[in-house]
Amino acid sequence: MPVLVVVPARYGSSRFNGKPLAMLRGATGIKKTLIQRSWEAALCVPDAQVVVATDDESIKDVATDFGADVVMTSSSARNGSERCAEAYDALGKEFEIVVNLQGDSPLTPPWFIPALIERLHDAPLADVATPVLRCDTQMVAELKNDRMNGLVGGTTAAFDKSNRALYFSKEVIPYAENPDAEVYHHCGIYAYRPQSLRAYAKWPESQLERQEGLEQMRFLAEGRHIQCVEVDAKGRVFWEVNNPEDVPRVESILAALGIE
Repeated sequence: MPVLVVVPARYGSSRFNGKPLAMLRGATGIKKTLIQRSWEAALCVPDAQVVVATDDESIKDVATDFGADVVMTSSSARNGSERCAEAYDALGKEFEIVVNLQGDSPLTPPWFIPALIERLHDAPLADVATPVLRCDTQMVAELKNDRMNGLVGGTTAAFDKSNRALYFSKEVIPYAENPDAEVYHHCGIYAYRPQSLRAYAKWPESQLERQEGLEQMRFLAEGRHIQCVEVDAKGRVFWEVNNPEDVPRVESILAALGIE
């Protein structure tokens, strides 16, 4: 059965309203919306159906214009996982795996998602797989700098010896003064088993989910298995657009990678 890749996008955001429609300049000076750049990243997944899921007509119109298939979802979806569940049900087709490539992740390397799919095949007890990236000293410094400046930067993850997730946080975890401490950046991409995704949408929002502002905490609150998959960026910088301040940072990375 095929893989479904959903790019969820909502217009409203407490940190960056209208974020999916923000324009990002590429290496050749061409400007594209954030949602288009994230959709183009999703198209790199082999043998997958890719859709944009939104509840906003302006996002729908823009996505349709650049050639995306769009699934309209309800305004009651509280996060990307719930929106993915709605899109999966709306399509009325069976898929082996549903992938959530969030609409603020245009720098997702094309090998990240196949690595998640392969890991789910090898870990039959896992409900969801998600990538983690070992931070270098500069990345840890950037994460800490964002927090010192009151910005919600990247998410970090802690996991056990079998790479089963223990916790995720927008703070830098684990706490360590040693600059060489192992810190893992959580890349906000998820590969779900469809039955686990459907179950997720029926569970109540958890306290940790509300406090951290991280949708995956609902799986942990329910005692479910999130498999962290350590990925290799192969020299590429991964960063998501969380705040308006991230736009020039991502634009500089697009230019360095030669992405138009």
